[in-house]
Amino acid sequence: MENGQLELLITRYPALSVCGMDIYAAFEIMKSSFQHGGKLLICGNGGSCSDSEHIVGELMKGFCKKRPLPCELRERLKEINPGEGEMIATALECGLPAIALSAHTALNTAFANDKNPDLIYAQEVIGYGNPDDVFWGISTSGNSKNVVYAMQVAKAKGLKTIALTGRNGGKVAKIADVSIIVPFQETYQIQEYHLPVYHTLCLMLEDAFFEN
Repeated sequence: MENGQLELLITRYPALSVCGMDIYAAFEIMKSSFQHGGKLLICGNGGSCSDSEHIVGELMKGFCKKRPLPCELRERLKEINPGEGEMIATALECGLPAIALSAHTALNTAFANDKNPDLIYAQEVIGYGNPDDVFWGISTSGNSKNVVYAMQVAKAKGLKTIALTGRNGGKVAKIADVSIIVPFQETYQIQEYHLPVYHTLCLMLEDAFFEN
């Protein structure tokens, strides 16, 4: 389980030492998914919704490392656009594919209006989810209905599942393949400790896929 980023996290936040094994297990699940052409589907509510979009931002572009495009793709862009291909190829970065399920306002509001608002994320898992993918549900209580239902659908479709939660882990911790339960009770404290956890996971993934 040795990993410099994880060791640094626990040094800076000793209370998270109880989560170390689970953080590493979540990293391995996502690493394997990305290696096999999978993607990450992630969701939450309120602050956890913001966190899910934050995570997508760290994965889909450079976080702490440069992520230059492969030479073959760079050359193809220059062939297609001789005048600006070099600029495009230099500006763009490689990403690890991740989708925040909260970001589809028209779809989510249409489904909530026509069907059941508790199933908006589950509907997106139906549409997006494949067995090589990972579903990551964030819920400070672990009992957010829309996250629970989405995780159940993800399990039914064969996705690997990760829960990021607090308190006693709630319902999502009982369903997920890996549950990272930060040892706090108050929502704001749970959210404060979720941020260094997911930043560390993003750093670990970036280290795994991109050179210095």
